[in-house]
Amino acid sequence: MEHIKGLFNFHDSATTILLFALILGAGFLMTRITKLARLPHVTGYLLAGILIGPSGLKLVDIAVVQSLDVVTDIALAIIAFSVGRFFRLPMLRSNGGKAIVLTLFESLTAAVVVTFGMRFLFGLSWEFCIMLGAIGSATAPASTMMTIRQYHATGPFVETVLQVTALDDAVALIAFSVSAAIIQAIDTGAVNFLTLFIPIFKNFLTLIAAFGIAFLLKFLIAKRHSDDHRLVVLMIAIFGLTGFCSILSVSPLLSCMVLGATYVNISDDEQLFRLLNFFAPPILLTFFVVSGMKLDLQMLRVAGIMGVVYFFIRIVGKYLGAFAGASVLKMDKSIRNYLGLALCPQAGVSIGLAALGNRLLPPDLANLLTTIILSSAVLYELVGPASAKLSLVLSGAITKENLLKYRKAPQKSQDKSEEASN
Repeated sequence: MEHIKGLFNFHDSATTILLFALILGAGFLMTRITKLARLPHVTGYLLAGILIGPSGLKLVDIAVVQSLDVVTDIALAIIAFSVGRFFRLPMLRSNGGKAIVLTLFESLTAAVVVTFGMRFLFGLSWEFCIMLGAIGSATAPASTMMTIRQYHATGPFVETVLQVTALDDAVALIAFSVSAAIIQAIDTGAVNFLTLFIPIFKNFLTLIAAFGIAFLLKFLIAKRHSDDHRLVVLMIAIFGLTGFCSILSVSPLLSCMVLGATYVNISDDEQLFRLLNFFAPPILLTFFVVSGMKLDLQMLRVAGIMGVVYFFIRIVGKYLGAFAGASVLKMDKSIRNYLGLALCPQAGVSIGLAALGNRLLPPDLANLLTTIILSSAVLYELVGPASAKLSLVLSGAITKENLLKYRKAPQKSQDKSEEASN
């Protein structure tokens, strides 16, 4: 692959600008096609990346793809900050902590099932399987939330789904940070107190920095300032924190999530997150297209079966975890039996975690991780909406009247699906 020379294989300002025009244009045009099949935009972005990348038309050189990692860091920082928005203390207190316990059950069960399943089925290294398990704990809420809006689903089941999916990615970010620290310690050749303490200490420093920046952010962007001013200062905070994490060789995901969570709790400023949503789409589009470029179709022939197996055992883990958690908490039967179906989709955060995981793994395992996550992501995006709809119908959250009403007058657009949350 390193010998492939694409149309965009040299560096100057004109070529760089045209490259981003190509990425944005390919991603946008592909969504016009996937929209006809009622597929989420993320699927279109990934397919666009595969099409124009080294495994497709070879319009972009593999070296150039690797040089776009800065886009990955920025996109993941924005995603993590947005996830923090849902970590509101009043919401967590209102349900007595049940949502937290239920989320821990379903996400960690999926992580354990994926870790041991991939280890014993394929004999992969423990480090790789632990990282894959951490990624497997994440859930993409976009498909479920889109279905809830389309059919006007309501009730306790919907409230539980929204709370669990909001917390789910937070658990995944923490699990990934822990797995990354373990892998970094193992890579040093000797696992002892010092090798484990240093990564934890670095993460702790970034969390303290995130906490302090959140208070500074509130002081600097009081509501009296213009939206432009507020957005600029926010991006300075996110970029600065991400850069600080890079200096310490720490993933920015957890700290950026803490930044978002702290800010929303001390300011109650939802408008800032909406401003970020207007700014973020081109960056997120670029990130997903670049992720698609990294998929090696030749590797897919070899490792595709692993992606399919991962796809199924993760669903099993999610369902068993949700069933067990709801049973222990003695929650409603509809939540116990059908919540797992609503947690099947996986896309944005998992792809981002895989991109970060690539930097911690040897090249062969990095390619394998990308292949497993991207190939399964396409499958999840295909079955996600149907799985979400089935869970809402079986739980009674979608009434027969709303279901019939939608069939008679289907909505014309799905463009407002919240991809930044996936």
